[in-house]
Amino acid sequence: MKLVECVPNFSDGRNKETIQKIADAIKGSAGATLLDVDPGYDTNRTVYTFVGEPESAVDAAFNAIKTGQALIDMRLHSGAHPRMGACDVCPFVPVAGMTMEDCAELARRLGKRVAEELGIPVYLYEYAASNPERKNLANIRAGEYEGLAQKIVDPKWKPDFGAAEFNEKVKKSGATVMGAREFLIAYNLDCNTKDKVPANTIAKRIRESGEKKKNPDGTETFIPGLLKECKAIGWYVADYDRAQISINLTNYHVTNMHHAFDTAVAEAEKIGLRITGSEIVGLVPLQAIIESGLHYAARQGGSRALSAKELVRLAILSLGLNDATTFNPQEKIIEYKVGKKGLLTHLTIQGFTDELASKSPAPGGGSVAALNGSIAAGLVAMVGNLTYKKKDYQEHWEEVERIAFEAHSIKDQYVSLINRDTDAFNELMAAFKTKDDARISEATKKASLVPFEVAALAEKVIPHLERIVKIGNKNALSDVGVAALNLKASFSGAKLNVLINLKDFSDKAFASDLVTKLDRIQSSLFPRIDKVFFEVEVMVTPK
Repeated sequence: MKLVECVPNFSDGRNKETIQKIADAIKGSAGATLLDVDPGYDTNRTVYTFVGEPESAVDAAFNAIKTGQALIDMRLHSGAHPRMGACDVCPFVPVAGMTMEDCAELARRLGKRVAEELGIPVYLYEYAASNPERKNLANIRAGEYEGLAQKIVDPKWKPDFGAAEFNEKVKKSGATVMGAREFLIAYNLDCNTKDKVPANTIAKRIRESGEKKKNPDGTETFIPGLLKECKAIGWYVADYDRAQISINLTNYHVTNMHHAFDTAVAEAEKIGLRITGSEIVGLVPLQAIIESGLHYAARQGGSRALSAKELVRLAILSLGLNDATTFNPQEKIIEYKVGKKGLLTHLTIQGFTDELASKSPAPGGGSVAALNGSIAAGLVAMVGNLTYKKKDYQEHWEEVERIAFEAHSIKDQYVSLINRDTDAFNELMAAFKTKDDARISEATKKASLVPFEVAALAEKVIPHLERIVKIGNKNALSDVGVAALNLKASFSGAKLNVLINLKDFSDKAFASDLVTKLDRIQSSLFPRIDKVFFEVEVMVTPK
């Protein structure tokens, strides 16, 4: 699933009707899920947070900007927060299956559309910036709305999209800044004190900006902070009757929750303070939680080859996320909150096989091929876990743990393909009903590429299968053999689905390329699978 977050800021935090209509524009956009609306009276600004798949996010953002343009008049606006337009800033944030460049491209596409259809000048910032000087939002917004008339005609500050003129439409709407940035995690650490002073002391030590200390001679010494991409301050929270260290993690790929938690715990011990737990304010990407779970699994000396559910549970326990508040993964993890309902992978085994046996053509062989692959990779991970930390296999502990971890990841890729194969088939059937040749062609390619992806994943499994049969727990050899059989069935089933989809396809070059690739994979894969199965059969056969 591809998922992007969008956080548009609008220059109205006082007019409830305006705030609601912009929210309705987002909620009324197909595929977008509005997560939060945060108005500020003094700032006269409202921050909206929503998520969706890429196309849905762009449409929702456009609809919100169009609504804001109609309702907000910048000539009448005042507020404490810097601003230069009705929709002042609109960043895209990668959540799942998206790169930063993907999000930057969404910002460019939206910017072009807003400029062309709405007549609003657009500047690009952060990862979408057209030059280094425009990377920083503050540089673009310098002079604010009041200085826009002069700024927009300066060749140096020509908008990235839209005309460089302060016309009547722009006088009302101002300009908009769009871009791509990292996900910001609002993360608070709970302290066993009501006093915010020691909490603030730790905040200064861990935050990237560090602290300044006055020397006896009146000079200042700068002490750098311990954590990059970390902002922090200590405060007292009346609702919890305790002090907290309030943290913003501006790039969790650099500094994640476990980094902040462990570092703060170590610093707290130095001054006799205790961190009792933590809380996540707002929502958090699944990947961030998974990384924390993996960190604590490794620290405990256990295998990292754990399910997402177990890693989430481990992160919750290790970070103390249920200390001051209750952490509900279904409500706090973005992917869980907005996940699609009724997926095949959510069914029980009985439910899946019942659906498979029904007269409905989907799920069919393609989804089953992906299921076979997930079983193969899952069994490899299982044998690795059954070998790890067993005394008779100590020399292989590090290797089998790595194999189990990597096989577990491949298993998850196969699982996602179970749903994707059925989705691709349904899209193909829908395309045939339209009788639109271009749409049918694209749907056919997608319906072929998904099972091809299933088939190609076998190349990632086979090296682990070949190795685990040699160094894995001998009591689990039969599981290695079953994995080999399922891997072969997975590839064969996926290949048949590719071939039947391409049988009468007009794009012969596309079809020929996929078939050639499948034949190449098979010629190498099948002898290796057969060899593994033969080795297992020899070793388990009674003498």
